[in-house]
Amino acid sequence: MQGFGLLLRKELRELVRTLRLPVVLVVFALMGLVSPVVARYIREILEAAGGAQFEGVIPDPVAGDAIAQFTRNLGQFGVLIAILVTMGSVAGEKDRGTAAFLLTKPLGRGAFLGAKVVAIGLLLALATALAGVLCWVYTSILFEPLPVAGTIAAIALVWLSLVVFAAITFAASVMGPSTLVAGGIGLAALMTFGALSILPGLAPYLPTGLWSLANELALGQVPDAVLGAVMTSTGVIVAVIGLSWWSFRRQEL
Repeated sequence: MQGFGLLLRKELRELVRTLRLPVVLVVFALMGLVSPVVARYIREILEAAGGAQFEGVIPDPVAGDAIAQFTRNLGQFGVLIAILVTMGSVAGEKDRGTAAFLLTKPLGRGAFLGAKVVAIGLLLALATALAGVLCWVYTSILFEPLPVAGTIAAIALVWLSLVVFAAITFAASVMGPSTLVAGGIGLAALMTFGALSILPGLAPYLPTGLWSLANELALGQVPDAVLGAVMTSTGVIVAVIGLSWWSFRRQEL
């Protein structure tokens, strides 16, 4: 891990200079703001648009609808953003020759990958935390305050789910031939997990199952499957990052 600190500072500076950090923060902040608003006013919107056919069909909105809308938005758009910001992290640098240039210096390959993994994880953590705090504030205004501890746990689960797809995309970026292939593999992983989630016994333990578990935690409930789901997703992350490191050590740049 020689040179890890230097490479991590480089990655963090690039997040700012390329505007990835502010853009991702703004998009996540909007999702955090919009989710409670949509949950609160969707019935009025549909009734105004559809007339009498929607009257009495949609139940009164509650705080749980806001957090469900939040996890749904991050489960769709948040995952796509995680894939987009990750897919060129290594493949792009190999194409440009930046990786080969850096590794001619006394910098370890483990440090090169590790700095990227940590930077991506920090970016997603900051963005998810910002979105979660804004969602909590607006849910408190429009509905009622959600339990603070449960909301923090829910935000952590949503972040973990995003990191799973980022890690898979990162591994594809390390081992694959191009940025587009890495992005395609990340999207394929999302669709695969989504298809598997229709299996009732398996769904809670998949990365996509973390979103429904997050909903329960935010409401103050502790679902039985939460520990198993966290262990499964963590295992996937460790496995694909380890595979990335193993592959990268054997590549000629």
